[in-house]
Amino acid sequence: MSQPTSDTPAGLIVAIDGYSACGKSTLAKALAEDLGYTYIDTGAMYRAVTLYFIEQEVEPQDTEAVADALKNIQIDFRPGVGGSHAYLNGRDVSEDIRGLQVSGLVSPVAAIPAVRRAMVAEQRRMGNRGKVIMDGRDIGTVVFPHAGLKLFVTADLEERVRRRTMELREKGKKVDRQAVRANLIERDHIDSTRADSPLRQADDAILIDNTQLNRAEQLAFAKRLVAEKLSISPE
Repeated sequence: MSQPTSDTPAGLIVAIDGYSACGKSTLAKALAEDLGYTYIDTGAMYRAVTLYFIEQEVEPQDTEAVADALKNIQIDFRPGVGGSHAYLNGRDVSEDIRGLQVSGLVSPVAAIPAVRRAMVAEQRRMGNRGKVIMDGRDIGTVVFPHAGLKLFVTADLEERVRRRTMELREKGKKVDRQAVRANLIERDHIDSTRADSPLRQADDAILIDNTQLNRAEQLAFAKRLVAEKLSISPE
């Protein structure tokens, strides 16, 4: 599927990549809302595929079963309470895809070449109209390498553990901090070392280490970067 070779002020694509629990989705959502852009959560797409595999007992190592499963998966996003909700074959799975069971399997599933090809094609279809904020792990390097603005978000591991633990507990989930830490370390390793589209900072991406930044400070910084690209004055 074709992809844009450049951006215009009327169709800017903002690619946000980074590690798990570093706040990239929080930033992407806030920036999209502020700009009136469409937010596409690519991580939720891979999580939805993972949930489908779990529910249908699809073994990630079974290439034929994976190929068949992908034919029966439809993912879309719809407005809902608290923002965009992820739907898997017509069912709202926004909460289901955030559990530790899905978190523990999503990186291996996302590393499957057939899964990545299917999701990248869908992401390009969603983003080709421009005015899109898309976050993930290979947006600026693979999905939209010519995006008008690329950001790479990171934070100290222990801060990420604290954030993810707090996020899950606020949702009423009983989680062990050490289990969360182990999960993040494992996901970092898989995401960064997989053969197909590994997580890495694009050469032209701007690094945002938000370990010491609050959400408002991070958003303000990103808004300034967008304003510079669009040659407008940030509010």
